[in-house]
Amino acid sequence: MALEMESMASAIGVSVPVLRFLLCFVATIPVSFTHRFVPSPFGKHLYAALSGAFLSYLSFGFSSNLHFLVPMVLGYLSMVLFRPYCGILTFLLGFGYLIGCHVYYMSGDAWKEGGIDATGALMVLTLKVISCAMSYNDGLLKEEELREAQKKNRLIELPSFTEYVGYCLCCGSHFAGPVFEMKDYFEWTERKGIWAPTEKGPAPSPFGATIQALLQATVCMALYLYLIPQYNIPGLNGPAYQGWGFWKRLGYQYMSGFTARWKYYFIWSISEAAVIISGLGFSGWTDTSPTKPKWDRAKNVDILGVEFAKSSVQLPLVWNIQVSTWLRHYVYDRLVQKGKKPGFFQLLATQTTSAVWHGLYPGYIIFFVQSALMIAGSRVLYRWQQAIPSSMNVVKNLLVFISFAYTVLVLNYSAVGFMVLTLQETLALYGSVYYIGTIAPIVLILLGNMIKPAKPSRSKARKEQ
Repeated sequence: MALEMESMASAIGVSVPVLRFLLCFVATIPVSFTHRFVPSPFGKHLYAALSGAFLSYLSFGFSSNLHFLVPMVLGYLSMVLFRPYCGILTFLLGFGYLIGCHVYYMSGDAWKEGGIDATGALMVLTLKVISCAMSYNDGLLKEEELREAQKKNRLIELPSFTEYVGYCLCCGSHFAGPVFEMKDYFEWTERKGIWAPTEKGPAPSPFGATIQALLQATVCMALYLYLIPQYNIPGLNGPAYQGWGFWKRLGYQYMSGFTARWKYYFIWSISEAAVIISGLGFSGWTDTSPTKPKWDRAKNVDILGVEFAKSSVQLPLVWNIQVSTWLRHYVYDRLVQKGKKPGFFQLLATQTTSAVWHGLYPGYIIFFVQSALMIAGSRVLYRWQQAIPSSMNVVKNLLVFISFAYTVLVLNYSAVGFMVLTLQETLALYGSVYYIGTIAPIVLILLGNMIKPAKPSRSKARKEQ
């Protein structure tokens, strides 16, 4: 069996641990499908917990479940013993344990070299544990003190431990996401809310959306395998790169970032298929006639939205969508004082939280600081664009193109740090293109403070801007 695994792994160019993970990851699809036929809510919770733990064991070994148990137990004890403070307490304990694992295992080095461990799954699990505790904490507050998302997701009663573990490990979603709310998990399991039987007939079939997600995963993996031999981390550090001029270096950085993203597109497409086929991915019906089912609860990426984003502000809405939503609800929004508008501090704090969640490598931290600068620069371009009268369409369209080009440039420049991770490599590669992706947003921010156009009278700026 071991020899078969080794030969199979070498045939597709991955390590045995990665192959084992991929097999278990793909297995989440039939495991999630079987969840539909488990009788009774308790049986479904138990099945979700046991199947998730078993897949973790097969993928990462027994120690992985011990690691997962630590934040789950800490979060549950916080809810039982310290409900008024369980949200912030679980946040600190969960992130504290995750950071400890990041430091001890230094998983980024293994990921760069094609290895894998349970830390990535622990990252997703930490977010689910924190969201559950914060939603339970919100159950103590008055409705007028809560935002709409808090009202929708708050928990009045404490989940049982079986329900809680089932939520954390359901459908293998702790492997790579998506992150979803405990309230949604309850309603799906108990066939309430949008999952309740209605006059529209039986629950919609998930098979069409599942096949679409699997086809997308196939295309993503094929494109990644085609591009990665040509555009990779060793290429960024190779002697050929050092001999190139500015434009060729910048182009290679773009292609390296572009290539790396297809690996994530593949992973998220598989996880999307697993959650869709379970039924949990259902998110309601369209307003069209006839109505059609929507399956975007599990959607973690809009590929075209990422690659053709007209503004950096759109990226959190189309990349790692569910984690971006989590960061908005549990970090960004909660840092905004009542009656005040969010500013650069909330943006930087949110991006820093995301950096720490990924790991303590300098490349991660630099990437997310860069992201905050990139988004702040995009907001300046957006304000200028909004100030242009409709009669000057050529100028307006030119600003739209500049915003698109700016997003492509700074995103792929910044992504180099996310890929190479070390401070020395990140600064050397940024320096090889004269820090253009750092200078551009800073210049825009400074210009935005000097050139402040009048607010448009006929249209309001979009909230996300």
